[in-house]
Amino acid sequence: MYSLVSAPVLGFDLSRLPGGSAVADVLLRALSFTESDIDILSRNRLDDWDRLALWQDVDEAARRRGTVADAAAEVDLAILETAPIGTVDGLLHCVRHDVLDWTWQQGQVQTDAATAATAVICDAVAAAYLKDLLPVPSRRGLAAGWLSSSRWLPVRHMHLGPQHDTIQAMVARVRTLHPSEMGKLARVAEANRQASADWAPAVHAASWAVYVSERIRPAAAAQLMLVQAVEDAQLPVADRAGGVWNLLSGAVQALTVRDLLAAETTHRLLDPFLRALGPTGLADLRG
Repeated sequence: MYSLVSAPVLGFDLSRLPGGSAVADVLLRALSFTESDIDILSRNRLDDWDRLALWQDVDEAARRRGTVADAAAEVDLAILETAPIGTVDGLLHCVRHDVLDWTWQQGQVQTDAATAATAVICDAVAAAYLKDLLPVPSRRGLAAGWLSSSRWLPVRHMHLGPQHDTIQAMVARVRTLHPSEMGKLARVAEANRQASADWAPAVHAASWAVYVSERIRPAAAAQLMLVQAVEDAQLPVADRAGGVWNLLSGAVQALTVRDLLAAETTHRLLDPFLRALGPTGLADLRG
């Protein structure tokens, strides 16, 4: 279920989980890793026996993490607000085969260093994804290798494509939302949800454009930045689940491939954002 191609879905889940912003931070950094970073990470892999004990706790926590399907079966709306669509296994597959796809030789084998580095990253994302379900000592143990590595890893900022500056401005706008703006955003999102017949095709068109233009990694980075911005703004989780994430994510996805989309598709995905928050600082969006 999770992949860089479907980053809006991954972002939707991360935006509603207690440790989602931390997962986004790890993935954002991992998207820009190079061979030299792999060497640093590999030196901080935990001992096999230590990992075995910690991953027993991960397995137990993963079983306790209900999914959307589980919550729907129980008809529990409160659980639905935070229940993820995907799973820990899906997230780990995304890390190994999407984020770190370049570490696989002939698509089948990793070097020992790449295998060790992948383990460090997987430990960190599992710890954050299951933050509210893991014992604190286990969470800290899983994150130890990543935290040790982070002191030595360079911080790189991925370029987001032709609309880099505008995407950055949009994310910054979300990060600094005033509570009154959050209320208007929720109302516009609800109206958008009720008039959604043409929304899904527009999102699909934008996602297809991301894929064919090979902007998958920049588009995923933009969605992960949005996860962090929503958390920094402290948008109510109920609003995120109720349509606000879809509104914001659709706008970011459209902006990533704005130069490739039909004008009506771009307007359909950007107009709800502008109706809610206005063009302040983003005046060129209506162009």
